[in-house]
Amino acid sequence: MQQKKTFLNYINVFRGLAILLIIMGHSMQFGSGLIRDINCEIVCGGTALFIFISGFLFQHLSGKFEYKNYLSKKWTNVILPYFFTAIPGLLFCFYLPALYKNSFDGLNILAQIPVLLSVGRVHNTPTWFIPMIVLFFFCSWLLLKLENKGILYKLLPLMFLVTIFCPRGGIEYEDLISLSYSAKYFAYVKYVLLGFVHFFSLYVFGMFCSKNKEIIDKFYSRRALIFAGMVSTAACDVYLTQKGIYSNFTISKTFLTMLLLGYLKHYDEYILAHEKLNKVLDFIAKYSFGLFFIHWYWIFIFNQIFHLSNVLTGNNCFIIASARFLAVTLLSLITLYILKTILQKLGKNTRMFLGV
Repeated sequence: MQQKKTFLNYINVFRGLAILLIIMGHSMQFGSGLIRDINCEIVCGGTALFIFISGFLFQHLSGKFEYKNYLSKKWTNVILPYFFTAIPGLLFCFYLPALYKNSFDGLNILAQIPVLLSVGRVHNTPTWFIPMIVLFFFCSWLLLKLENKGILYKLLPLMFLVTIFCPRGGIEYEDLISLSYSAKYFAYVKYVLLGFVHFFSLYVFGMFCSKNKEIIDKFYSRRALIFAGMVSTAACDVYLTQKGIYSNFTISKTFLTMLLLGYLKHYDEYILAHEKLNKVLDFIAKYSFGLFFIHWYWIFIFNQIFHLSNVLTGNNCFIIASARFLAVTLLSLITLYILKTILQKLGKNTRMFLGV
């Protein structure tokens, strides 16, 4: 049996930064026109980083891979906490359907539960990620088989072309109002499947970087070139978005992934040497999955208390958006810490309930 893999602190820190970017993308959208497009290009698309990490860690731990055991662990550490943390979102859907924009309002509640949980996005917007990542779980054996045969990474250029020419697209509550329940459901299923196809390259790229960790040092040595790639693809995306032609945050976020990873690995010893800094970053990283599950609820509550929309406009919108991001992050961390403490005192497996 293969030895236990070394803990990678730079990946742990990267995971914490990735969840902060995801929360930014959901809480710090502001402005209109060009300002909003530039803002979205900067803060949105953090899912790409999360997908990359998933692929990286999957490959990093694949030496002890056994399919049934792997799926069993994912059930305990991913699916069960998804179910438990879905409870507030389901209650919002049932008791505040119009305010919470429940697309399936009017459908029998017992029928709504499996419908909502199977697509994720309605009851808890970020968790469309869960049914998508489950598809990666199911095809994990195939990915490793292709890797062992030396085929998988040769397909990466083709996969990135798919990412470029198959954008995620969007799905809005207002666009679905007139559709039947079945048509709405299949629209959400399509959104999940498109996400799987679109982000496939990032997952495999994460595996590739894990398999060839020395390439991360090259990311740092070529940081100027990577930075130029990030800025140019971001500028191109903003221009095409303005023209109403195309929008794809993932390309610039791929360059951001390489840039951050290169810097974090290069300065890993510096971060480890500064105990307080590393503890803060490690705390955020450890709570990252829990933050992913619950931060949307706090955004909803914050918006209702202060009568805000998801995209802020008007005077001081940047300040308000920044305050919302900080408040949501802090309240989510406090909530998770309290719940985790209570569950620990009850002798429960907190990862099974909260993902932390």
